[in-house]
Order: sequence, then structure tokens, then C-alpha cells
Amino acid sequence: MRRVLAFLALGMAVGCSDRLSSDEEAELAYLGLDVAIERALNLGMDGYNAASSANILAQEDDGDVSGTMTITGQVDQGASNNKELRLEIALEDYSDFVDLDEDEDEEVAITYDTEASDLPQLDLSLRDIPDGTLEGTLVGTFLMIGDLEGEVTLDLDIAGEIENDGAEGLQRVTGTTTVIGTATSESGGVYEVDIIR
Repeated sequence: MRRVLAFLALGMAVGCSDRLSSDEEAELAYLGLDVAIERALNLGMDGYNAASSANILAQEDDGDVSGTMTITGQVDQGASNNKELRLEIALEDYSDFVDLDEDEDEEVAITYDTEASDLPQLDLSLRDIPDGTLEGTLVGTFLMIGDLEGEVTLDLDIAGEIENDGAEGLQRVTGTTTVIGTATSESGGVYEVDIIR
């Protein structure tokens, strides 16, 4: 519920496709990627299950709205229910549904791309899979078009609880994931991200 009113008030301004210029817009820049974190986690685990070494085979999936995500990197081998994931995220015209307020059916549309030479890094530490915890970081630069435009560089700490999603994958427990850090605009402005999902 944190900042929901601010997000709703921002709706008209975001529609103008302004560049990142506030804490609220910084949080929107992350929220457009929120579903992508869970998708990347599961693609990383798929790559782990298909690999014969710590280096995972490239895994790809479509965004809910458009585009593709490709995950590469490393996942700890072994039978432990604790895993360390070091993933690189490649996005091409990637967009998911972003609900600011499910009751009001408010949505924001942001499409993301990444540079092949400078892929964002998602590092996650999973404990007590499947019903345990995750901690990690998301660091990297994304190009946005749509309701927010321009480059944003995220430097975020992520922590929360995970559970079995009922389909041989993992999902975050709703309301337990904290995302804290900064979003830097291409003009150099630094804005705070502090949300719970």
C-alpha cells in the first residue's frame, strides 16, 4: 500500500512520457520490472536443471505484454536446497502488466531494452527452497519507452520470502518482498526506491 496514492496521482504525469525525475517515478521504473524478477529467478532455476555445470544454458521467455527476456549466468550445483544465482538479464522490447492498484485497475505501460555489452546483473541467494527466503541485488541500466522514457540505472537490494507456485516453480510470497535502493536517470539525478511487493 506504500505510496499507492502518490502513484495514482502520478498517473496523468506519467502519461506524458517524461523522463525520470522523482522518487515516485523511480519506483515506477522498478515496478515495470517487478514481474521480471520472478521470471528471471525461475529461468535461472530452469537453466540450472538443464545444465551439467555451474554455467547455465541460456533461457528465454516472453513478457506478459511484449518482447523477450533471456537469462544467462551461473547457479550453484549440488543437491542443497540453498542456491546462489548470478544471472545476467537481456531484455528486448520487454513489457509486463504493471498494476498500481488492483482495486482501481490502474496500470502503467513501460517497455524495456538492455545493451548486450552491459547487461544488468541479478544476484540472488535462495534459502530453504521451495518455502524459504531470497536475498539479492539488481544492478544495471535499462532503456525505457512508454509511460516513462530514457535510461535508468538501478542499484537495488531485494529481500523476501518464497514459496512453491504449484507449477514446479517458485514465487515470492505476496507482501513480503522489500526493494530498497536507488534509480539514477540519464541526466544524473538520483532517486530513492523503497517499496514492498
